[in-house]
Amino acid sequence: MALVWVNQVAQGTVSPFDRGLAYGDGVFATMRTTAANQLSAVLFIDNHLSRLQQSCLRLGMHWQASDALTRQLLSLATQYPQHCIKLLLTRGEGGRGYQAPSQTQINEIVSVTPIPEHYQQWQLTGIALATSPIALARQPLLAGMKHLNRLEQVLIKSQPLVANTQDWLVCDTDGWVIESSMANIFAIIDGKVVTPAITHAGVSGVMREQFIDALLQDGFEVMVKPMRFDDIKAAEHIVITNSLFGVVDVHTIDQFQFSRWTHTSRFRHVLSVNLPS
Repeated sequence: MALVWVNQVAQGTVSPFDRGLAYGDGVFATMRTTAANQLSAVLFIDNHLSRLQQSCLRLGMHWQASDALTRQLLSLATQYPQHCIKLLLTRGEGGRGYQAPSQTQINEIVSVTPIPEHYQQWQLTGIALATSPIALARQPLLAGMKHLNRLEQVLIKSQPLVANTQDWLVCDTDGWVIESSMANIFAIIDGKVVTPAITHAGVSGVMREQFIDALLQDGFEVMVKPMRFDDIKAAEHIVITNSLFGVVDVHTIDQFQFSRWTHTSRFRHVLSVNLPS
C-alpha cells in the first residue's frame, strides 16, 4: 500500500477538477532511496528535480522545488530506505476545457512504495524483451518528458507478455527503436555504446543521463542517434536503465541472443544502484 502526501499533507486529497486528473496536465519523477546502511538520500535528487522544473517550463508551468519539499523527500529517504518515491506535479484546478488559466496552483503529490522485489533478480540474471505490437506516437513537443499522459504505456503493458519475457521493446510509429516500456536502452556495438535519440518519442530518464556521464568518464565512446532494429541485431550486448533497478542486462530480444556485458556490474557499483540481496 502506498503512503501519500498532497502538498506535504499526509493522506491529503486532490480535487476531481484537477487538470492532472482531467487532462493528464502535469509531470512526474520516480526516485529511489538508498539502503538502510548507507547515508540516507534520494539518488540523483538534484537531477530529478531539475528535470521536473525543465519539463514544467516546456508545458508553461512555473515550478521550482521548495526547501520544504526537498526536506520532505530527504526525510522520507531516512524513514523508508530502499523504497520508491514518486513526485507528481499537476497544474491544479481551473480553466475552461483544455485552456489553462493564466494563474494556477501547482499540486505536489508524493507517494512512497517498496521497490519491486524481482528487480534484484533482474540485476543478477538479466531479462528478455519482446517487440511490442503497439508503437509510440511521434510528438517532439512532448518527447523526453515524463508527463502524465501515459495511455500508450498502459496499452503496451495491457498486452500479455510473450512466454519467458519480462518487458517490451518499443518502437515509434515510424519504426525507430525508442526504449523498453519502463526503461531506456543501450546497445554495445564494436565496443561503442549506442542509445536511441529521444527527440520524437519516449522518455529521457535520469538514469540514462547518469549512465551516459559515467560511460564518458570511463572513456567509452557514446553515440546518441536514431536506431533501427538492425542496430539492435548488430549488438554484442544490450542493457536497459531506469532509476529503480539501475542498469540491467538484456540477454534476449525476440529470437536474438546477447551476451552479458562484463561492465554492467561495475557501472551499477559506480552509480550506487546495486540492490541488496
